[in-house]
Amino acid sequence: MQRYDLRHLHDDFYDRMGELIETGLNVGEVGIFMFEIGDYSHIQRSADFIKETGHELMNSIKFNEVDWTLVVKKLSEEQKEERKQAAAEAARVAEEKRLEEERIAKEKADAKAKAAAEKAAAKAAEEEANKEA
Repeated sequence: MQRYDLRHLHDDFYDRMGELIETGLNVGEVGIFMFEIGDYSHIQRSADFIKETGHELMNSIKFNEVDWTLVVKKLSEEQKEERKQAAAEAARVAEEKRLEEERIAKEKADAKAKAAAEKAAAKAAEEEANKEA
């Protein structure tokens, strides 16, 4: 486990953090990175950055009032490829599910509209029959 203090870099710690993950950590090793919170946008951006590099974000916690800590596990190229494939498969399944839900919702709306049209036609026919009687 390695600990890296990136607070002195203020807002420009991403490149250095990426470099340290790639060169300073062995595959399977965990690194702890400390940086300044700033305007809080760095918290989400740092999590996104780790995800983009393909490594595992194990924890993201507030260290004190002005500092944030990330715990990152360096993954092998095979593990990163497996995660990419799993993410792509999950996205594909989610898209299929969304399309199926849209199709079902459309069918329900069409059925409801058809039932309403039939009801209106029946009511109009009944009113026409009452007028003739």
